[in-house]
Amino acid sequence: MSWTTLNQMDLYGKRVLTRVDLNVPMVDGKIADATRIEKIVPTINEIIKKGGTPILLAHMGRPKGKRHQNLSLSQLQEELETYFKSKVIFVADCIGPSVETALKIVKKGEIILLENIRFYPEEEKNDPKFAASLAALADLFCNDAFSVAHRAHASTTGLAKYLPSCAGKLMENELKALESVLDQPKRPVVTVVGGAKISTKIALIENLIEQVDSIIIGGAMANTFLFSKGFSVGRSLVEESLKPTALRILNKAEKYSCEIILPTDLVIAKELSENTPTLVVSANKCPDKYMILDAGPSTVDNIQKCINSAKTLLWNGPLGAFEVTPFDQATSQAAKFASQKTNNGDLISVAGGGDTVAALNKAGATDSFTYVSTAGGAFLEWLEGKELPGVVCLNKI
Repeated sequence: MSWTTLNQMDLYGKRVLTRVDLNVPMVDGKIADATRIEKIVPTINEIIKKGGTPILLAHMGRPKGKRHQNLSLSQLQEELETYFKSKVIFVADCIGPSVETALKIVKKGEIILLENIRFYPEEEKNDPKFAASLAALADLFCNDAFSVAHRAHASTTGLAKYLPSCAGKLMENELKALESVLDQPKRPVVTVVGGAKISTKIALIENLIEQVDSIIIGGAMANTFLFSKGFSVGRSLVEESLKPTALRILNKAEKYSCEIILPTDLVIAKELSENTPTLVVSANKCPDKYMILDAGPSTVDNIQKCINSAKTLLWNGPLGAFEVTPFDQATSQAAKFASQKTNNGDLISVAGGGDTVAALNKAGATDSFTYVSTAGGAFLEWLEGKELPGVVCLNKI
């Protein structure tokens, strides 16, 4: 795929409507994690450096077209100035007289931050008149929010119909990283797919089977595969109704010569709580009163051997109930192994998804991965093989 990048645009003297992801977690009015802000700094700095004026469009939460003070982007203004090292002019609207005033007073090197775009019901409806009103504020449109690229909203696809459009630096890096693991990857390609439910990742797994060499399945979703093979899973989380689906996936993997790696041993406990007593048992021997909560040491060895043979690794989802110690061990050990191999220059490693990022952060492995995406739904939909409207509209003609 080919798309227009920020570097290909003439930014001097131009107003640049820039869609960014500022949907950061807040606790008592304070930013709890500024990762998403940190990631957009290069794009904003580049626009300013090349003589443009960034006009930031973003959302926070799900206000459903109504104003909520606790979801106002005004509470980010001070923190943004710290990261951008520039004055940020906050406007309590996205269109109208107050925005026009801000455009008149903004100085070179300053930034305009518009209010939560989802305070307007027209945003999620992708209303063409609303998109046109937004477009009238600027000369160019830059989308730097891959995390919402799967949404056909006014601020993601609507604007591209009215303004010359491009991908910001974060968007560009995200797309390049994803292309590196699926379009023309270095082989063998190994994928880690974990999480709670197979039902949320059926399309993902079925698409990957046709493209990768091995899929490591972990987390509670592995329980459904074990159940489908007739193994006892005790009181574990399992989607019994999806037994036929799990068997279909295993059969498809065999057809495409894609190796499916399931747990061979398990860490089990009677309850999910901090430092509760645990046992390690074979994958087919979970007692009735126990729950499967992590992959066992032999499974981790198998995973590390698989990663060691790989040239490209794609990771989505944890291998166990990583939020609760000691059920973070399989995820942590595998992630650290992958990060070390990446540091040695032997592996291209790309990871994404909310739980994945949290798990890698807990393991201290995030910074060593080749690329870690903060996107959730967009990341998954791309891996499922779906076209993302917010990316398609940036394609070169």
